[in-house]
Amino acid sequence: MRLLLGGVIVSFGLSSLLAQAQQQVSNAQVGAMVESLRLAAPQTNSPNDGLYSAWQVKPETLKAWSKYCLKRELTPTQFENSPATARQVISCITRRELTQQFRTLSNNEIAAVGSVACWWMTGSYTGCNSGFTAAYVQKVVKLYQQQRSQSVVSPSP
Repeated sequence: MRLLLGGVIVSFGLSSLLAQAQQQVSNAQVGAMVESLRLAAPQTNSPNDGLYSAWQVKPETLKAWSKYCLKRELTPTQFENSPATARQVISCITRRELTQQFRTLSNNEIAAVGSVACWWMTGSYTGCNSGFTAAYVQKVVKLYQQQRSQSVVSPSP
């Protein structure tokens, strides 16, 4: 009986720790990242560039992401025509990726943001050290820092 009770306590403790690890990314962090990705999205100035929404997402990517986040696939038109739904999907994916990178990078917020920005552009968390991808990651990190500083309310003098 003690062994069973001990197992339940250990089980409860581990599930509590896992829940805390998954909740470490705040809504403010996700919101700042989502907005930074939107603001940094490369603009092709071509209406038929094959990318959708303010985040410039590829059709095959948005189908997988919408299925993961909404439990149903969206068409590119549905994604493009509903900014609220697009933001919901992007927020869901961003939360997943930020949470993973926070864990991987020992809660280093800026490193996690940079890794997610690199992944967003290339599909890989690393390798964005030069050229266009490095400039993109730097832009996202800078925008993220601006977004985060705006979300912190400073007392008036």
